[in-house]
Amino acid sequence: MPKVPVKVVSFDEIVEWSRLLAEKIRGSGWSPDVIVAIARGGYVPARLLCDWLGVTDLVSIQIVHWPVAAQVAEKAYVKYPVNVDLSGKRVLIVDDIVDTGDSVELAKRSIEGCCRPAEVKTAALQLITSVAKFVPDFYAVEVKEWAWFAYPWNAVEDAVGFIMKIVRETGKSEWCLDEMLQAHLEWYGREYVEKRFGHILYALDMLASRGAIRLAKCRA
Repeated sequence: MPKVPVKVVSFDEIVEWSRLLAEKIRGSGWSPDVIVAIARGGYVPARLLCDWLGVTDLVSIQIVHWPVAAQVAEKAYVKYPVNVDLSGKRVLIVDDIVDTGDSVELAKRSIEGCCRPAEVKTAALQLITSVAKFVPDFYAVEVKEWAWFAYPWNAVEDAVGFIMKIVRETGKSEWCLDEMLQAHLEWYGREYVEKRFGHILYALDMLASRGAIRLAKCRA
């Protein structure tokens, strides 16, 4: 078993989950006037929901909770709040995934406190029920065991974070490609390495060019 379980998510899955989420929202009899995307993971799901639900007003709030892949911040905080008047509006806050739920809950409190909306509801593509302290009003997919879901919009960011996690925890800054790939297999699993191989190579080159790691030739 890998040290960090990783599930790679495709764009096709994102589109299907957003359609399912929209159906659940429509089926509830409730509809939003404005959608608020939680930056940055909520951008794509929120835009897709705008399309499925016929909503044209889209704004964003940035909450920082996972500054590095698979490494949670000590406490979620609002980096960039919503600064618009939403008086009388039904607001739907959207994120890609709810794990602890801290980001979505904080976004809800922030918007209720500053923007005077008529009503605020929350939604996510996925909910990890084993760790969630806050359950959104709507979600498409229930996940029972925690994993790091590698979404397509942060593939290089994940790769950089995963590489640097290996570097920090091993204390080794010089790697050959074969060694690094073997470490990835042990830490993150075969599915991640096979599906994100190109992104791993790109991230290695980027980190080497910045001097964050040193790449060496593998011994024959």
